[in-house]
Amino acid sequence: MLGNFMVAKVAMCNASYSYDIEYSYAVPSQMCDKIESGTRVLVPFGKGNRKRIGFVTRTYLRDTYNEDLKPVLQVIDDSSLVTDELMRLIFWLKENTFCTFYEAYKTVIPSGFAYNYKQHYSLVNAEISEDLSEEEQFVVDFMRNSDSVKEIDAFLEDNIKNNKKSVIESLIDKGVIEETDEFKRRVGDETVKMVALTEDYFNGNYVKKLTKKQHLVVELLEEYDTASVKEVCYMTNVTPTIIKNLVANRIVYEYEYEIFRKAVNDVEIQNIDEIQLNESQYVAYNGISELIDNKKPSGALLHGVTGSGKTAVFMKLIEHAIKNGKSAILMVPEIALTPQMVGKFISYFGETVAIIHSNLSLGQRVDEFKRIKNGEAKIVIGTRSAVFAPCIDLGLIIMDEEGEQSYKSDSAPRYHARDVAIQRCGFNNCVLLMASATPSIETYYYAQKNRYSLFELNERFSGNKLPAVVTVDMLDDDSVDNESLYSYTLVERLKKNLENNEQSILLLNRRGYHTFVTCRDCHTTVECPNCSITLTYHKKNNRMMCHYCGYTRSMPDKCDKCGSDKLKKSGVGTQKAEDELQKLLPDAKILRMDADTTSSKHSYERNFKDFADGKFDIMIGTQMIAKGLDFPNVTLVGVISLDKILFMGDFKSYERTFSLITQVVGRSGRAEKKGIAFLQTFVPDHYVIDLASKQDYKGFYNEEIQIRKTLVYPPFCDLCIVGFSSEFERDVTNASVEFLEILKAYINENKIDIPLRVLGPAQCSVGRINNKFRHRIIIKCKNNKQFRAMMSDVLKNSMKRKSFTNVHVYADINGDTGI
Repeated sequence: MLGNFMVAKVAMCNASYSYDIEYSYAVPSQMCDKIESGTRVLVPFGKGNRKRIGFVTRTYLRDTYNEDLKPVLQVIDDSSLVTDELMRLIFWLKENTFCTFYEAYKTVIPSGFAYNYKQHYSLVNAEISEDLSEEEQFVVDFMRNSDSVKEIDAFLEDNIKNNKKSVIESLIDKGVIEETDEFKRRVGDETVKMVALTEDYFNGNYVKKLTKKQHLVVELLEEYDTASVKEVCYMTNVTPTIIKNLVANRIVYEYEYEIFRKAVNDVEIQNIDEIQLNESQYVAYNGISELIDNKKPSGALLHGVTGSGKTAVFMKLIEHAIKNGKSAILMVPEIALTPQMVGKFISYFGETVAIIHSNLSLGQRVDEFKRIKNGEAKIVIGTRSAVFAPCIDLGLIIMDEEGEQSYKSDSAPRYHARDVAIQRCGFNNCVLLMASATPSIETYYYAQKNRYSLFELNERFSGNKLPAVVTVDMLDDDSVDNESLYSYTLVERLKKNLENNEQSILLLNRRGYHTFVTCRDCHTTVECPNCSITLTYHKKNNRMMCHYCGYTRSMPDKCDKCGSDKLKKSGVGTQKAEDELQKLLPDAKILRMDADTTSSKHSYERNFKDFADGKFDIMIGTQMIAKGLDFPNVTLVGVISLDKILFMGDFKSYERTFSLITQVVGRSGRAEKKGIAFLQTFVPDHYVIDLASKQDYKGFYNEEIQIRKTLVYPPFCDLCIVGFSSEFERDVTNASVEFLEILKAYINENKIDIPLRVLGPAQCSVGRINNKFRHRIIIKCKNNKQFRAMMSDVLKNSMKRKSFTNVHVYADINGDTGI
């Protein structure tokens, strides 16, 4: 048969990585105008032709009809949600992060658009009894006597799973059973019922005389053309029954109008011309504006001390992009930073701002996606996932606090937002601006090598000096009560702040009350039964909790191992720090900010607003309070302890410690009043503590880059972490060893000549999480196309082996080596 026949390449949902390819399907002629790249479809898959949802990656025409191709059964989407650019990103994620096509699809499209698929069966001709086998008659009898559709569906699904699909198909072919497919979107569209006057009314084709109240409704609609039912009832003081009667008489018709669920509250609009840049800011603004105007892919680093006014530069740059018909994305690393940032931007840019982060409801995320895709929203603010916003004519991407680890995804697809942003700049000929007081070592290195343009803000915008930093040696008995978390020096300064009606921020990067409980007799700690980690005691509910898997238990009275009642609570979390501080300063109003106090919706906004309004004197919390926040009345910052982070053993532990100290210290003295900071530590002479107290980033960079170069760590190589997990320790151990052998054999057989250094296999720092044993291999490499192709082949070959049946394997480029 000759002619133009459409073929669709389809990627399947729930496909394993080893079998994740594009499958070819014939497109029936009546579906050709409905199918495009990104459209979700229902197709038969595998030997049993089970119906599966997939999405179309591309389509093409061929002259001959291939009878071997299975047909597309149904088109699910009215139109594709995936733009051409997002499709390119899906393919990029597939190649660069070793994920499946559908994992990439679910990352770029909000989960609220997902469909739940169910098959329903009904008996349409129960009278047919001839030519039915005994098994077929049994099925018919069961369906005839069933009480509900749900019972029938469950029964037939069990039959299909038990290799009796042929019985069901035979009954369908004989016209006894009818099969229907149901698709229900996870979140529906938000609509409002609207009314308008009909053509019959305007043409006088209605008989019934209008009542006085009906006249009011008609007069309103003649003036405004259309209005919602609620608006009509309110403005005319009538009941919905009046409107229903008008509809019944064909004078008025009803229709559904989609409205968007608001993600933010309205604020008073300000004039952006009120933002005035100082000389340093203006130099940076001019330089980056020129990059935007060049319309070439480029990267820039804005390195500025805390309080130097980077946000003002962001606003002016985004205004510049918008005036030139472009859109912009601003990413922040923490949800905690979003409310303050969003509030500022909405006050200047109004409804052109959309937000994307995990604290929004599914419906709000769906609607924000639509607003961005249809061009209604030109500015997108959000966390890591905002990098996938379907912006039209993207002109600028900004990564605030670009060195933060939260920009790296730790689940498939394991991407870094910076790498995705670089790809989007290439697609759109636009600019990626990375900004921080403590940029990542890799980014600053590339800026020094002129891969990125470097702009610096070396002074605070207000002209104030950076806060003075006092390092407190916690081993000095003259300065601290050995039983206290707080040094005498810090407590005295907190008292002074209270007297002056000034606010303080205290950082302790561990939540909970006590971080572990130990038996004094047998020295056993109370551990999580699912993870190889101690449980943290939470005083508020008198329970112990695992912060990895969520397991909880009551506080034990006796040791589970030896029965002793001599249990000692040790370690310090934010709850204990809050309790002790309240005893030391009984009149102080203290706000605790950690994962326990910010779990409810809008808790970030509410708590930060209360602190900004002066309802609290002291805010104590984890790292969520360390970065990007601006409270003019904060003049004191105290770091209770960061020594544990400093000695974690990860190659980035020094960088994280320096960044956290520098950032939290920068929350102090951001307005007219001078600021001060206290660092409590047991290692005051450590060079990282010393350089952080001086806020000397360049000094720290020079030390750290030499260490990285000597030991060959990024940016002088890339790290590929191959992870293994299984419920069975023996399986995960054997799989990690076998994977290394497969890798060696692949290199030898294919004569691959690329530099590699392999560390491991070895148990992860936390050897078991959520009842899964964990091992890993770390490969020092160059992340190029040849290496990725090799790793993809080795992963697929491994996963197809029987010995890997119970083992989950993944590869992560430049992932976290800490846990």
